[in-house]
Amino acid sequence: MRKPALTADAIQLIAERFKVLAEPARLVILNALREGERSVTELVRDTGLGQANVSKHLRLLHSHSFVARRKEGVTVYYALAESVDELCDIMTHQLKAQTTSRRRALA
Repeated sequence: MRKPALTADAIQLIAERFKVLAEPARLVILNALREGERSVTELVRDTGLGQANVSKHLRLLHSHSFVARRKEGVTVYYALAESVDELCDIMTHQLKAQTTSRRRALA
């Protein structure tokens, strides 16, 4: 069954969300969160990015629903939002398939 076409507004919203993923530092943070929930301090340690930089990117990722957060005392923990891990898996699968296809073409 065919899926309904996206509206112009929906296309614009989707494009804005994908723009958020166009920053490598944000992908590094999302990748670290694939291993599980992390505090800002843990993300700074795990990514090598500065604290202010991590916090800035987390705010944007959270505002676009890519990460969820919860507060425990004075510490805020971040985790991948639902389906973001699936999106990462889809992209990883596509990259592997593309690499395999290129290797076969060059062999």
